[in-house]
Amino acid sequence: MNGPGVLTVYRWELRKLRYQKRTYIGLGAALIVPILFVAAVHFRHHAHGDFAFASYLNRSGLAVPLVILLFGAVWLFPLITALVAGDIVASEDHNGTLKTILTRSVERHQIFAGKALTAVTYGIVAILLTGTVAVIAGCLQSGFNPMESLSGTIVSAPKALELVYASLLIYLIPILAIVCIGLMLSTITHNSAAAVVGTLMISLLIQLIGILPGLGALQPYLLSTQFNAWQGLLRTPIDWAPIVRAVWVCALYALPALFAAFLVFVRRDVAGG
Repeated sequence: MNGPGVLTVYRWELRKLRYQKRTYIGLGAALIVPILFVAAVHFRHHAHGDFAFASYLNRSGLAVPLVILLFGAVWLFPLITALVAGDIVASEDHNGTLKTILTRSVERHQIFAGKALTAVTYGIVAILLTGTVAVIAGCLQSGFNPMESLSGTIVSAPKALELVYASLLIYLIPILAIVCIGLMLSTITHNSAAAVVGTLMISLLIQLIGILPGLGALQPYLLSTQFNAWQGLLRTPIDWAPIVRAVWVCALYALPALFAAFLVFVRRDVAGG
């Protein structure tokens, strides 16, 4: 096969991200939100709420990233993810560069794979950045101290830190599904704003379905529910059931969206845009 491979396209796309405002908006939010959250905890002095780890926010900084994971699934992380996933193909339409790219000596499936890998990489970086900043800021505020698991057992600080990063990795499972949905809309709509907003709206709609009366039976199979799968790691013993379910449920959302995006992209009419 002649021409650059997937990795070369991937490097092209990563370089292009460095010059796009959406990249810095998303990563800026990933950086600033945990800092603002810790500042709010600091000035309130006492954290109140009936959500998990609320009582530990002032006792262990390692509770901070976990609380952010709880609330970030509502709109923060879907939006950050959609900013690049929804833009990565549609921006080529806006800039009029897609025809040029598709007529290069690069196979279309290589271009698509490179763009998909770039969107995935961005999602991973955003989540890990948020988690790391939350750990640092939280520990500066409340200390690198043990905390209580969801089963009521006390976890040492080093072990809790391991669980935080393991939780971030599990959190990436539904994030990757959001990436696939954003990539699909970016490919189909040809419009960055429509794709970004559409991805976020789909995420919010799925969450709305989860709180409607009479639809409780659908809860385990909603994408929004899978954002809580990491909590299985915070139980003693570890509850693997929600994590395993998150893998196959998210695949049901991700794979059809990814396949649809792939088909539309490789069959794209270059002459017609």
